[in-house]
Amino acid sequence: MKTIKDIAISGKRVLIRVDFNVPLDKERRITDDSRIQGVLPTLRYALEQNAKIIVASHLGRPKGKVAPEFSLKPAAERLGALLGKPVTMALDCIGQSVETIVSAMHPGDMVMLENLRFHPEEEKNDGAFAASLAALCDVYVNDAFAVSHRANASVEAITRCAPVSVAGFLLKNEIDYFNKAMTTPERPLVAVVGGAKVSSKLAALENMLLHVDKIIIGGAMANTFLRFMGVSTGKSLVENDLIATAGAILKKASEKGVKLYLPVDAVTAVQPDAAAASGVFPIQEIPENQMILDIGPATSLLYAEALQGVKTIVWNGPMGVFEQPPFSAGTTDMVTHVIASGAMTIVGGGDTDAAIHVSGKADRITYMSTGGGAFLELLEGKQLPGVVALEKAVL
Repeated sequence: MKTIKDIAISGKRVLIRVDFNVPLDKERRITDDSRIQGVLPTLRYALEQNAKIIVASHLGRPKGKVAPEFSLKPAAERLGALLGKPVTMALDCIGQSVETIVSAMHPGDMVMLENLRFHPEEEKNDGAFAASLAALCDVYVNDAFAVSHRANASVEAITRCAPVSVAGFLLKNEIDYFNKAMTTPERPLVAVVGGAKVSSKLAALENMLLHVDKIIIGGAMANTFLRFMGVSTGKSLVENDLIATAGAILKKASEKGVKLYLPVDAVTAVQPDAAAASGVFPIQEIPENQMILDIGPATSLLYAEALQGVKTIVWNGPMGVFEQPPFSAGTTDMVTHVIASGAMTIVGGGDTDAAIHVSGKADRITYMSTGGGAFLELLEGKQLPGVVALEKAVL
């Protein structure tokens, strides 16, 4: 997979697909610009090379229709502020008005196209729409890892139309770090898997059993495993239709010699409310009228010991309802344990990223992935359409 650094771009029209699907408040102000910050190295490089830069992204789910509340104008303004240069905002992403703006560009100019998803053809991976986007550029750059698991026109089909297609630095880093963690890892390799449902992580768990030395499970998904083991989990979230599947995973882990860790105690309450009275109970003594909302201190200690001496950690999913202070300690402790292990750590998933940022220790994690769904699909052993398309593209 070639990158933007492998080709000459000076004076050329370079269309860079980014993921500026940023959160906005009611006044349409950006509340977290980390996705914009993530692609700055690629954009700055293109500026240094005196390219004509065309930035393309989606925002939200406008369902193929023009919706002012999903305009990328706030992202263009924030990008301009971060780069210290004006970013021209186009009224559309294809069509005569866009072509006119692009044709008037000078080296070093930057234009942001309007929301790609204002056109239904984007999510349909429409070839004609992709060709219209490709006609704007001499070079196409995919730096949107977070949407590279989607076969969208600006991610997949465009590589069959653009004269040259390469990866940006963010996308390259994502793939490189994932490969370091899962393809050629330093061992022992540990997967820390949390979140609410086994169903959302089932394929990832089954694939990771083929690669890792240990699996640490937390979050509500652990409840389904505990139920298979005959543990009464009170009113906790349990996926009853996956209890047998959880048992099959436990059996497979045992057969492959993968050590699998489950909670030994839990923080519980009647409901996941910050005002609800909470308590800590051994797993075998969960009150019938309460639900498991976080791993307990004994589990936290067990997991810390399981991480001692490991060389690589892949983490996806929090240990509990970390958004509520009474149930955040397990996830916060896990951040501390992961850092203390000294292992190379790759973290993916929006909730996990958010929890680590809240801890104030994000700078001590080796790599924070920008793509939840794309990261999870890699964990499942799948190939990403956007990445495969770049690998097939002919320079």
